[in-house]
Amino acid sequence: MRGAAEVDDAVVEALPERRLAVVTGASRGIGRAIAVRFARDGADIVGVGSSIEGLSDVAAEVASLGRRFAPFAADLADPDAALDLAARITDDQGVPDVLVQAAGINRRAPAAEHATADWDDVLGVNLRSPFILARELGRGMVARGSGAVVFVASLLSFQGGLTVPGYAASKGGIAQLTKALANEWAQHGVNVNAVAPGYVVTDMNEALQADEVRFRQISERIPAGRWATPDDIAGAVAFLSSPDAAYVHGVVLPVDGGWLGR
Repeated sequence: MRGAAEVDDAVVEALPERRLAVVTGASRGIGRAIAVRFARDGADIVGVGSSIEGLSDVAAEVASLGRRFAPFAADLADPDAALDLAARITDDQGVPDVLVQAAGINRRAPAAEHATADWDDVLGVNLRSPFILARELGRGMVARGSGAVVFVASLLSFQGGLTVPGYAASKGGIAQLTKALANEWAQHGVNVNAVAPGYVVTDMNEALQADEVRFRQISERIPAGRWATPDDIAGAVAFLSSPDAAYVHGVVLPVDGGWLGR
């Protein structure tokens, strides 16, 4: 009969290796759903939001699933914030297994009236900061020989949209950044892909959801007959960061209910 120490050693050996996922935009919407999905799948979470207080609800939900949650606050519109954030995450948590970049903002105005400051903010949060975080945290993944980076792109990675030139430019850039990083990092065991959500029921789309005519027109245009939920997007992200996607590199995967196929 084995002693208690031997039993403990056997249990420890049987435990799966810790998996750490960094999720930006984790306080709400798609980012929160992704963080919770990873926790449900057994990962510990580094959640990034604009404030620590704003991350309290998702932190509690992750904890209820028996996983650890480390909150980090950053203003990703600040040119220096992403570099500082990457250093803080690495110093505190080490190199993550997965990096999901769900943080994003939008500014709506006709192109002829679109303010330069709005352009700069949108490109800063949606494209510059994701590149810097991927570069800084991806460097450690490449050195280790494993990891996954998943960007959140958009239908506007493929289409131009209306009154959102900065957003469309940023999401088009994300699609190309995904391919560029995949070309370099696939040989090092790091998968870089993106999901491109269609219309999702989140607070970013509240104005569209409140417009009865526009909401109906959009819904009728979606072959699936409904808007996505954040969980729909989280499922696709979970796949792209799983061993099942080990040979998937540089893909921008539409999760749009069939919108682009129509």
